[in-house]
Amino acid sequence: MPVRLRITLIFSGLVFVILLLVCSGIYYFSYKARISAIKTRLINRAITTARLLSQHEIFDRNLMQRIDSSTTLAITNKVVQAYDNENRRIYRYSDAPNDTLTISDVQLDEARTNGSAFFESGEKEAVAYSYADNQTSMVMAVAGEDVEGRNNLDSLLRILIVSFLVGNILVLISGYFFSNGLLLPIKKISEDVAEISAQNLARRIKAGNTKDEWHQLSVTLNELLNRLQDSFEMQRRFIANASHELSTPLTAISSQLEVALQRERAAEEYRSVMQSTYQDVQHLNKLTQTLLEFAKASGNAGGLEIDLVRIDEVLMNLPAAVSKTNTAYSVLLEFDAPPENEESLLVFGNEELLMTALKNIVVNACKYSDDHRAVVTLRVSEANCFVYVKDNGPGIADAEREKIFQPFYRIEDNRFAGGFGLGLPLAQRIIKIHKGAIEIESDQEKGTVVTVQLPLAKTLQRL
Repeated sequence: MPVRLRITLIFSGLVFVILLLVCSGIYYFSYKARISAIKTRLINRAITTARLLSQHEIFDRNLMQRIDSSTTLAITNKVVQAYDNENRRIYRYSDAPNDTLTISDVQLDEARTNGSAFFESGEKEAVAYSYADNQTSMVMAVAGEDVEGRNNLDSLLRILIVSFLVGNILVLISGYFFSNGLLLPIKKISEDVAEISAQNLARRIKAGNTKDEWHQLSVTLNELLNRLQDSFEMQRRFIANASHELSTPLTAISSQLEVALQRERAAEEYRSVMQSTYQDVQHLNKLTQTLLEFAKASGNAGGLEIDLVRIDEVLMNLPAAVSKTNTAYSVLLEFDAPPENEESLLVFGNEELLMTALKNIVVNACKYSDDHRAVVTLRVSEANCFVYVKDNGPGIADAEREKIFQPFYRIEDNRFAGGFGLGLPLAQRIIKIHKGAIEIESDQEKGTVVTVQLPLAKTLQRL
């Protein structure tokens, strides 16, 4: 079912129920008001007649009948009857000859007990009223047809039914056009989105100036498109750079082998070619391993083996791991008053990936330090642990600081320092998977400090 029709039906259904309740309430309270009014008129008539009958020395029955016949009451076909304490009828009057009111002893006793009893007799509403004074005691029964009240109630019922039906029809029609106007922004958003493709991600949805839900939806979709565009652009750059990085050693290997095979050469020349080719293969192997690690870190924590890891133990393995990379590199560890509680050193994560991230940061610091030395400091707070990696290298310019986390990006001044430009991007992705953060502060005179923040296991659910 189309949303437009669904909104129309739901809106009309709600109004249907509301109108039904309102019309029913109006009719019900009008009916109760009519009953209350007729009951009051009948009781008043009963009291008046009883008072006159109690003065039998002044008013006899014939005189009372003439008074009843000449008294105008807002009911028709009225019947007035009086009963003594023995339930014998002592007085009777009716507008129509031979018209009588049938009343049981139970109803008379109820009137004596409760003061009055209201009941219906055919088309007539009737009341039995207990009257007593110093001279006499009796039960008056007065009945009549409230023709005018019933006609007014029937007219009200017809008006309410017509109003109910017309109102629902108008609501159904207006709801249809209302839903059309309500969904018009969605239609426009859908048309704008339909024109956006992978080749046209620069286009954005018009959000408008009205700060409503449609504006929020448009802004959210535009933010999603921004992220998609950034992802596509990053993927494009990654593929282009990866292809270039992979093709360079492959081209070198192919060229050297092609030249070597053009003619017969001495064993030493073949050895030299093989040595050069081996270096290129090693370079290619290292690049491939780095790309595999980068792809692994580009996923999410759901596919990783997550366990409790002591961050201090990871840091203590850094000096040996960095030294294997280059024997000229050295690492100085500083634990800033480490806590005695072991829980304050535990984080949820993958030890191998965390080691890779921290190692890449430290190797990068050693590579660009004048003395090839990095200082690693561990500090722990109530909810997080912080690892600071400091070097005394040339620092990073402000314009370069945001770009160094892009894959394959290398600072222009450091292009001949080796590496693929994947160390810091890989470290950043690993830290993000572990719900942490990485920040860089750099001074071109004092060096660079990389801060890695990781949440402690005691304040974080499993990844």
